[in-house]
Amino acid sequence: MRPQKDQNLRTAKRLKPENQGISTVLAFALIPMSGFATDVYIPSLPSMAASLKASDIQVQLTLSLFLISYGVSQLFVGSLLDSFGRYRINLVSLAVFALASLTIANTTSIYMIYAMRIVHGITVGAVVVSKRAYFVDLFSGDKLKHYLSMFSIIWATAPIIAPFAGGYLQTYFGWQANFYFLTAFAVVILLLELIFSGETIRQKMSFNLKTISSVYGDMLKTPSFTLGIVMLGLAYSMVMIYNMTGPFIIEHQLGMTPIVAGYSSLILGAAVMTGGMVSKSTINRPFNKKLFVNLGIQCAAGLLMLGVMGSAENLYTLIIFAFIIHAASGYTFNSFFTYCLSRFPKNAGIASGLTGGINYVVVSFLSYGIIYLIPASGGVNLSLSYLLLILLSGALMVFIARISRTNPE
Repeated sequence: MRPQKDQNLRTAKRLKPENQGISTVLAFALIPMSGFATDVYIPSLPSMAASLKASDIQVQLTLSLFLISYGVSQLFVGSLLDSFGRYRINLVSLAVFALASLTIANTTSIYMIYAMRIVHGITVGAVVVSKRAYFVDLFSGDKLKHYLSMFSIIWATAPIIAPFAGGYLQTYFGWQANFYFLTAFAVVILLLELIFSGETIRQKMSFNLKTISSVYGDMLKTPSFTLGIVMLGLAYSMVMIYNMTGPFIIEHQLGMTPIVAGYSSLILGAAVMTGGMVSKSTINRPFNKKLFVNLGIQCAAGLLMLGVMGSAENLYTLIIFAFIIHAASGYTFNSFFTYCLSRFPKNAGIASGLTGGINYVVVSFLSYGIIYLIPASGGVNLSLSYLLLILLSGALMVFIARISRTNPE
């Protein structure tokens, strides 16, 4: 068994040292792929509902199905990447993603879109987990910590660029253009990966279900790791709830265009990136203390937003308060994401898969559940959604702090 495994490593196309710089840039380009797959068509949600003769909640379900399949796939794909390598799985996933995007652009069936969005989630999960593991394969120490802390900052480029581009694509070409864009993106990156990238795993893990289950169990039994992932889910749910409801509030309630919705999402994407950059600059500050301060700022912004939205709802107040809340979410996300990904370097694929998988499962159920209970009828309801998630985050943070004092790791 072992000789065959070593032979597989020798026959796989290895990453050439002279291509490492370009390959690293490509890896960073794929980190925000999950955001592109959701955010590019956010300004098109109302138009999709009209074109497909579907309800608001039906088209919002296309986001939730992506998040669920993206999250669940990551729970399992990490073990495949650690056993069979990163490179070939990544290439196949990019090709299938492109085909699924092309299918969505050429169908009028909401159910076919549902199916293809599930395919999107599975393939993007494989791509993103493989690229997170790429950095752990090649780097270590402070350099690895530096790269990992950049992940959420790079990821935040998608909420900035994608809805901005999507607003114009929707206005001038229709909602289908967003999925042609995703097709082109995947094909271009696939070609570049074929030319410049290669396998990076140093030693493959034997695909033994008992061994793999033991690794999963050890990770999940680590309280700071598991609870940190839940905190990631709560932080990102605040961003996703706006993504699912914001365009309807701006276009239906405030009577503005998809381009305005795109610009608004761009600003809030910049907020997430800002929070991530501030988190990176405070990476050596006391962990629990800085997170409590961040949550305090977020809670104050949520309460003020609720008060203002009840009496003077307009685009400017909506975006100002949402900016503060999203920046604080980016801070929380970056802080916990860096920790969770660097926690188990020997099983980087599984750790990355669990981190992303559980996070997005939490996000998918929380975000869809909250918008079902508190529909997108205006800024007051958005404020209530934010506050609910902030209170849950505060309660969990108190629990994490107690564990860290009584059971330091």
